[in-house]
Amino acid sequence: MTGSAARSALAALLGAESVLPNVPAHYLVDATESRGVRGNAEAVVLPETAEDIARAVAWCYEHGIPIVPRGGGTGFAGGAVPVDGGVVLGLERLRQVRSVEPHAWRMHAEAGVPTATVRRLARENGLFFPPDPGAAEQSHIGGNIATNAGGPHAFKYGVTGDWVLGVEAVVPPGELVTFGGPVRKDAAGYDLASLMVGSEGTLGVITAAWLRLMPAPEATLSVAAFYPTLERGCEVVAEVVESGVAVAALEFLDGGTLTAAAPSFPGGAPEGAAFLVLANADGSAAEAARVRDEAVEVFRPGALRVDAPSEQKAAAAIWSWRDGVSLAVTARHGGKLSEDIVVPFERLRDAIEGTLEIGARHGLEACSWGHAGDGNLHSTFMFARGDDEAVARAEAGAEELFSLAVALGGSISGEHGIGLTKRGRLGLQWSPRALALHRAIKQAFDPENLLNPGKKL
Repeated sequence: MTGSAARSALAALLGAESVLPNVPAHYLVDATESRGVRGNAEAVVLPETAEDIARAVAWCYEHGIPIVPRGGGTGFAGGAVPVDGGVVLGLERLRQVRSVEPHAWRMHAEAGVPTATVRRLARENGLFFPPDPGAAEQSHIGGNIATNAGGPHAFKYGVTGDWVLGVEAVVPPGELVTFGGPVRKDAAGYDLASLMVGSEGTLGVITAAWLRLMPAPEATLSVAAFYPTLERGCEVVAEVVESGVAVAALEFLDGGTLTAAAPSFPGGAPEGAAFLVLANADGSAAEAARVRDEAVEVFRPGALRVDAPSEQKAAAAIWSWRDGVSLAVTARHGGKLSEDIVVPFERLRDAIEGTLEIGARHGLEACSWGHAGDGNLHSTFMFARGDDEAVARAEAGAEELFSLAVALGGSISGEHGIGLTKRGRLGLQWSPRALALHRAIKQAFDPENLLNPGKKL
């Protein structure tokens, strides 16, 4: 079916306002655009309701047309890129917050609600939604669930899936179903809601979710410790974890990342800094202060400087700076390839050094930063934007990163998912039988392989 014919048929089914008259270029890419990842599609559909999504999926299934769900387009694995053509199913009009129930510590939100809106509404009601992946203003809660997105505060609070009570989704051949719901406990059947979490749009299209909230912490404080060597910085990460100091986040930046980002650090960075460890402490005002002070005691030995502001505004400035690290690294050369590998936290130094060695072998400047307490690195190769030859070398380096992570006892993805850029790599860490079970689950949900084909597996 031609693109114009598909758009006409979908417009007749859903209304002209729900089908774009053409296929805008930005619906064919996500945050992997600098790596040259680009797709093609016959139509872009922007339904307004879950029922419209069910009708769109049913029509696509009847006509054998691939369906690619899309949230905010902020993914780093090409998961929302329509590589096999078909229909891009944008969820951006599903912006309704169906309920906020402060007394029950929960929210019912549609998939297109921005992450920042979920967090803001929780705060306005004295509550807290802890998951804090990047690009909160652009990313959607549905996409965060579909990728099981993480973030710095996953160290204490867990990833997005830990805060999902239930999901509403459209599954082939176009049925609207619910898995879980507003209850906190449910042992009645298989945990299908958790199966949807992290499925990257390959099993169903998430249209809404019940989210668990918690009382908001009264205070949040930050600690930043600079070290002269990678070795000492990694030792401190292990010492914090082993000490049991209950920090909410435990982050790191290696020397290459500091080169890119340190010029804008609040108050400047000390001369000779080669590693930075960041921590967050939250809770009641007394608890946050106590945890901050305990962290300082662990951080101090061997540090060039330890910053531990007592004012929440100054502490927030440090965290705001941390949020801009990825942009600072990108700006160094204009482009980058980052992979979200995970290793046991005690192998952090090996993973950081391995990243540098891989970059050197491929003639690329490399660096790492990320979630130290979780052993989750954003191992990164930098290159000039538009340099296709350097991108190819970076892709080759990424293959070595995946092998490195598995060799160190880790995973090829901690929070970005598999998507397109890592497809076919699950066999590096999963047994043949485990891969067969993955394929069986996909077959059970999507027997025609029309939901986000070519992704995840």
